[in-house]
Amino acid sequence: MITFAGMSLPVTSLDRSVPFYTSLGFTTEVRTDRFALLRLGESTLGLLELGAVVAQEDARVRRLRTFVQVELLADDIDQLYAEFVARGVAVHSPPRDRGFERQLQLRDPDGFTVEFADHSPR
Repeated sequence: MITFAGMSLPVTSLDRSVPFYTSLGFTTEVRTDRFALLRLGESTLGLLELGAVVAQEDARVRRLRTFVQVELLADDIDQLYAEFVARGVAVHSPPRDRGFERQLQLRDPDGFTVEFADHSPR
């Protein structure tokens, strides 16, 4: 049996990225000077700090980052949206129905998409 365990992302700064993801419910399992391993439920998200290498990417590469999605499930997208607004979290795409799911999107500090999809049955 094969199970998906997680993914890793290159980031400009762990000091920006770790607080962003922990504010979404991730916990920090490992933190070194250039790497953090975060956990949410059974899955992990690795963050590898590459600093200036990430910051110096050209506009085409930065645009491609938006197509990399950290996908999460939530029980109530509208309630989650209200919580984000109350906390001052910048929401890139408010709740919307896409036919096959209801979702909202954030952007992390490096421009990766964080998508929350409705976990409730359709």
